[in-house]
Amino acid sequence: MKKQTLAALVLSSYFLSSCNLVQRHEIPEEAPTQVVETPQAPEVPAKPNVLKKNIKDQDLKKNQDDKELKKRVVILPFLDKKNTRDLNVLKKAREAFIDSLNATDELIALDSSVLKLDLSKYIKDNMYDLKTLAKDSQTAGISCILEGRIIDMRFKDEDTSKVDNSSSLKSRPVSFEIVVQARMLNIRSEQELFNTVKTVSIDEEGSVIPENITSENFFNRNNELTELLIKDAFLDFNTKLVESLKYIIWEGRIAALQGDRIYINVGQISGVQIGDILKVVDDGNEIYDTELGYHLGKVPGKAKGTLEVVGFFGQDGAVSVIHSGAGFKENDRIELYK
Repeated sequence: MKKQTLAALVLSSYFLSSCNLVQRHEIPEEAPTQVVETPQAPEVPAKPNVLKKNIKDQDLKKNQDDKELKKRVVILPFLDKKNTRDLNVLKKAREAFIDSLNATDELIALDSSVLKLDLSKYIKDNMYDLKTLAKDSQTAGISCILEGRIIDMRFKDEDTSKVDNSSSLKSRPVSFEIVVQARMLNIRSEQELFNTVKTVSIDEEGSVIPENITSENFFNRNNELTELLIKDAFLDFNTKLVESLKYIIWEGRIAALQGDRIYINVGQISGVQIGDILKVVDDGNEIYDTELGYHLGKVPGKAKGTLEVVGFFGQDGAVSVIHSGAGFKENDRIELYK
């Protein structure tokens, strides 16, 4: 993993403040300088500027046509297994993680506020009930929900039995281990796409800490560094996250109907373009095995017709008109017409 400049700054400042060591060096007086005049070279006539032209064409129309539709993933508030981490630190780390995901331009990472649900009701044993949450989020127009948990944050090879409360000025090199877990669920199928625990090691060359401090004490004093380490640890899931999305059908929802205009909740940021033809389908029905009392899943919904995109509105919405079919209503599902 790449080195963190911020980590080096925080660690260095922490060590200096703990040790209170200041070095002073005497600066010798400068000797007087002697100015020696040198003869100037004769002026050489300047050569005329030569312009070099280099033209590189970029076919913007082709780039737009090749642009894939982005799937929406809701990043749930991070959980801390030990429940000792500052909630504000977890919040800022998640916001930075969302920003980093969106910067990849491969998906749309959303805050959990779009679900309009009280998420505290879905937490049990320090984990989200993702399946129930998925059922209650069917009309949110998203593809997946992702849960992130901090399992542990510590110094690498930390031995707390050797830590005392002395004011020793001895120091030791520092390296971190962050253990995080990520689970992602498909909203449509309610199937778990992945459930992985990662242990991320970060070594900071040249950085030292007092040998008598524990990792818990250190992280509680260095919120900014803690946020950065958590965010970077979760970014290691990025490749797995993007690969998992390839197996999910892109979808949106009808947000409103006004006259001959139908407004949908996916627009230009999601990769929709004017002229696109989108399919409208029913949600489908839940199928149960009555003998076993077992939920088998949801059958595909019936196609109602198609819409043609004619404009955009808001942050990421599109305006459409009926291309074929009838009987459309709010919250109907939108898919790409092939």
